[in-house]
Amino acid sequence: MPYLAIDTSSEQLSLAISTSLDAATIVARDWPVGQRHAELTLPYLRELLAELQLSMADMAGIAYPSGPGSFTGLRIGCGITQGLAYAQNIPVVGISTLEALAEASGAIRAYVCIDARMNQVYCAAFERQGAAWQTIHAAQVCNPEDVPIPDGNDWFGIGTGFASYQTALQDRIGAHLSQIDAARQPHAREMLKLALSQFAAGQGVSAEQANLVYLRDKVALKTHERAAK
Repeated sequence: MPYLAIDTSSEQLSLAISTSLDAATIVARDWPVGQRHAELTLPYLRELLAELQLSMADMAGIAYPSGPGSFTGLRIGCGITQGLAYAQNIPVVGISTLEALAEASGAIRAYVCIDARMNQVYCAAFERQGAAWQTIHAAQVCNPEDVPIPDGNDWFGIGTGFASYQTALQDRIGAHLSQIDAARQPHAREMLKLALSQFAAGQGVSAEQANLVYLRDKVALKTHERAAK
């Protein structure tokens, strides 16, 4: 049965569909949409479904980004997922954008940093254990000079935080990194890979139970707070 993933967590929109629970069947597409996720997600989804000769009635579940990421983008993705899943009475699974980036690294140890704006990063560290990821440092938002220092070496640094705060992160954890991909953004392809095992285990939830993980309560600084930064 086909499964769908929608990612709206960054300025990129990505969609992925698998024709079964086998990750090898995933077909994924992405588009640089800026802030137009609300306008373009459904039209691009219709195009991808038509390409694969499928419809939403064929879908058995939907994966969506649970965060962290763009507050507006995450809400749009969650809302669209809820609407589509409710209409078809199918389960949903929320996937961490940070874990999706770890999956994209192809590494055994992944240190993920996403630019969180306001001179901060969203970060987490993961280590692959078999087919799953073990969380070594839980997701948090912090200043780049305060990110947790991982044990050992050979960590794969991945995420836009490494581009936005290159010097601070290099000074803090550079000695522990073997390579860096600072351009990679979360993608529906990896979200669907991670979600398929959850769907197979019956861990999907109803559309009404879809929720988001907010690591930061505030989305903007006041003038005096920006000056203090």
